[in-house]
This record gives sequence, structure tokens and C-alpha cells, in this order.
Amino acid sequence: MSHRGARDDDSCGKRRVAYVHSPEYIECCDSLSKVPNRASMVHSLIEAYGLLEHVSTIKPQVATIEDMAKFHTDSYLEHLHKISQDGDNDDPQSVDYGLGYDCPVSEGIYDYAAAVGGATLTAAQCLVDQKCEVAINWAGGWHHAKKDEASGFCYVNDAVLGILKLREKYERVLYVDVDLHHGDGVEDAFSFTSKVMTVSLHKFSPGFFPGTGDVCDTGLGKGRWYAVNVPLEDGIKDDRYYQIFTRVMQEVRAQFNPEALVMQLGADTMAGDPMCSFNMTPVGVGQCLQHVLEWQLPTLLLGGGGYNLANTARCWTYLTAAVLGKTLASEIPDHEFFTEYGPDYSLEISPSCRPDRNETKHLDQVISTIKGNLKNVV
Repeated sequence: MSHRGARDDDSCGKRRVAYVHSPEYIECCDSLSKVPNRASMVHSLIEAYGLLEHVSTIKPQVATIEDMAKFHTDSYLEHLHKISQDGDNDDPQSVDYGLGYDCPVSEGIYDYAAAVGGATLTAAQCLVDQKCEVAINWAGGWHHAKKDEASGFCYVNDAVLGILKLREKYERVLYVDVDLHHGDGVEDAFSFTSKVMTVSLHKFSPGFFPGTGDVCDTGLGKGRWYAVNVPLEDGIKDDRYYQIFTRVMQEVRAQFNPEALVMQLGADTMAGDPMCSFNMTPVGVGQCLQHVLEWQLPTLLLGGGGYNLANTARCWTYLTAAVLGKTLASEIPDHEFFTEYGPDYSLEISPSCRPDRNETKHLDQVISTIKGNLKNVV
């Protein structure tokens, strides 16, 4: 084991990994009111474990209004720009654009959106240019934003922008979303096309945001059968989640045969998250990630939710190491945010003592329905 706490596991060899980062980008993302300083915590832990030595660090470009208009409407972007300049929360038009309640307006929110959108576009461009096999933007993954409205803390749908960039080179792109919440914005964006398949595993329960993503939601028109939803109940743990994930993904790969992959890895599924829903650890999510990395496709990895900030940093650091084929020491290395990891100062996350509300019979039925639906993919 190296002195920094990372050692090699040769199974993933010398994968070329691009990591999108700059101090300015981190500072901009730290300002997001829902996850203050999260970007710094994630980056600092990845750095403390010595993982930056094994990636190519790429400085992100800032997205132009034209870049973001590949998906978002001009009127939405212009409004976001206008209110962002003075942090105006009282503009009567804002409510039409989803701005206010769960997407508060603050000064510089447009710059934040342009930074996140640009970072994911930078990562996707690295894949298009074949400069790497895997590109990572942990501060991205804001999957709820619609073309003309903000939603669920998401002001720009960087995942959609990244997929559109990959589509310039790759005929069929697969989007896989393992955030606690349904990836509704991405599914909606591509619901009418057969060129992008969206797969979302998420909590589906009355009153739980965003309320969409039942197993019968399968896409529309030419895109019918190209949206796959795996609705889950509270309390699911690593083993069962991985089992479901692999059963669905084997079928998805066989039927859709993607040429590139975007994976959103929101960490609000972790035990200890304030959402208090799933009961996962980074090990389970890491197994799911390894499953798709074995396909050896150009792969874009994005963050997403994750409201226990220390656990989110633990999770994404563990996943970064998994991509690089590194095993990390259990002890959190000394670094700027060390005190946030008490009382155990350990990388591991332990599952809580909560029941798994998912019944085997029901899950088997869900998977059987999905397999039947996927038989319609041509």
C-alpha cells in the first residue's frame, strides 16, 4: 500500500481517465445553496488519497448561451441571465421558469449553470476526441432541469448537453441514472428518440419527488420502449440493488447495443443521507459502475444528489478509485476537511438498521415487465 493510501488492482489496467477540474470551477460549484462546499470536499478527498496522480486533469470551459441552447430555450436562458445579475427573487416571470421554491435565485446562478454545463461538455468532448476512455465531472449530473424550466435544484441539464455532444460522434448513447430520484429531465429530453436510451433506478412512492418513472413509462412515438424505469421502495441494500441492476443492464445492452455511455451517480442513495430512503454504500454502487465499465465504451461519469456531504465525498472518491483500479486505505487521510469525517474517520459507510421494503415477488415482476418491453426495441 502506498503512503497516500491507494494501491493497484490490476483488473482495470491502464484506463485513461480525464477528470474535469479547476479551482475556479470548484469555487463556483461550492456556492450552490443546497450543497455548500460539497465540490471542495469531494475534490479534497480525491486529492488527499493521491488519486489525481493517475488522472489527466482537464480545465473546464464555460458554456456559452449557444452551447446551452442546444437543449434549453432562449427565453429560459435569457431570463436566468437577467435575474442572475442582481439575484432578483421577485421577478413575476420566474415562477413560469420553475425558479423560486426549490430552485432559489441567487446572484451568479447563471454563471453556475454555465460552469456546470461547460464542464460536462468539456468532459464529453474529451471522449469524442478519444483523449480518454472515461471522463468524470462529479459536480455535474443535474438531471431534473427541463428545456424551459429549472426543477429540483437543477438550473441546467448538463447530462442532456453531454449526451447531445456524444451524439455528434456516437449513433446510440445509453444514459444510466442511479440517483435516488427519477432522472425525469433526461428522460423527457429524449422521450421521442430511439438514438438515446434512458435507464433510471429510483425511489418511486406517492408524494416523493418528482413523482414520475413508473415501470410503465417507456417513452413516446419513435422513442417508445427506449425509456426504462426501475421503481424501488425504501431500504434497498447493496446486494439486491446490484442484482437488479445487472439483470436490467444485461438486457439493455443486448437489445440496444450502445456505442457510448453516460452514468449519473447521485449519492443520495447512501445510508446516512438526509433523504433517509435507500440503504446503500459505495461498494454496491461501485459494483454497478464496474459492471458497465466492463463494456469498455466511452463513458461519461456525473455526480448528482447527495446531501450528507461527507458521505457523498466518500462515495465519489471510492468510485474514482474504482475507475482507476485502486484500492484505498480505510483511514481518511489528513486534509482540509478531515474533521467532517468524524467520529470514525473511515472511508466506509455502514448500512443503517432499517427494513428493506422491496418484496422479491414484486421486483421479479418489474424486471419481467422491463424484459418484455425491451423485446420491442428494434
